[in-house]
Amino acid sequence: MARPNRRVVITGIGVVSPLGCGTEKNWQALIAGRSGIGPITHFDASDFPVRFAGEVRDFDPTDYIDKREIKKIDRFAQFAVAAAQMAVDYAALRVTPDSAERVGVVVGVGMGGITTIEECLRTFIEAGLKRLTPFFIPRLIANIAPGHIAIRFGCTGVNYTPTSACASGGHAVGEAYRLVRFGYQDAVIAGGAEAPITPMGVGGFAAMRALSTRNEAP
Repeated sequence: MARPNRRVVITGIGVVSPLGCGTEKNWQALIAGRSGIGPITHFDASDFPVRFAGEVRDFDPTDYIDKREIKKIDRFAQFAVAAAQMAVDYAALRVTPDSAERVGVVVGVGMGGITTIEECLRTFIEAGLKRLTPFFIPRLIANIAPGHIAIRFGCTGVNYTPTSACASGGHAVGEAYRLVRFGYQDAVIAGGAEAPITPMGVGGFAAMRALSTRNEAP
């Protein structure tokens, strides 16, 4: 039943960003005016026209994901799971069998598992099909992020991924607002996730001249 005047509130926040993991680290960095931008360390960018980016430097996936599961999950989805865990803890949200269908997950993703694509392409070219991991497709698809979150918390409501380039995360939050306001869901875990700092990710944006090349003063 539509409820167009229903109030919608944010009850929990989780952040994984170049400023740090967690809301407190991000808030302190913001009020101190600190930048999260620095030299690329995830790969050798010495031959690239742009050699700096906003890397997440203090993220340890084992803080949020079982060690046996990490190899099955691309970095972008690891970020999503971690941020969702923070937000759910902050909100003290408990999904029960009775409420599961009324709790959805909407996570915006622009590129998805580009790290997985690059790693598996190298393996495929060098060693052939027999060495290709069966987790290749599940790791790279964009909507695996809300999928992992739904599995973790037992959410069986709405579950999907808006992909609208740099607006994907904001789009997801807007969708969550609409779903709650009009009564389709009682709660939605929503946000955005990306991990595109890879040779092809940075290279592609550099090729289209979408990145600054002011390497000495980023």
